[in-house]
Amino acid sequence: MRGADTGMITSEYALGTVAACAFAALLYRVVTSGTVKQLLEGVIGKALGGQF
Repeated sequence: MRGADTGMITSEYALGTVAACAFAALLYRVVTSGTVKQLLEGVIGKALGGQF
């Protein structure tokens, strides 16, 4: 009998890397979109412009 699998094979690493890159690209597109960018700038502006 064959032993238990203890890790991923090269093709699984490659598929995982491609999936991670695709997710990163999608996340980048969302974060740099106009609406999200304006919201983030507003939050950062309020945080830095607040009274201490």
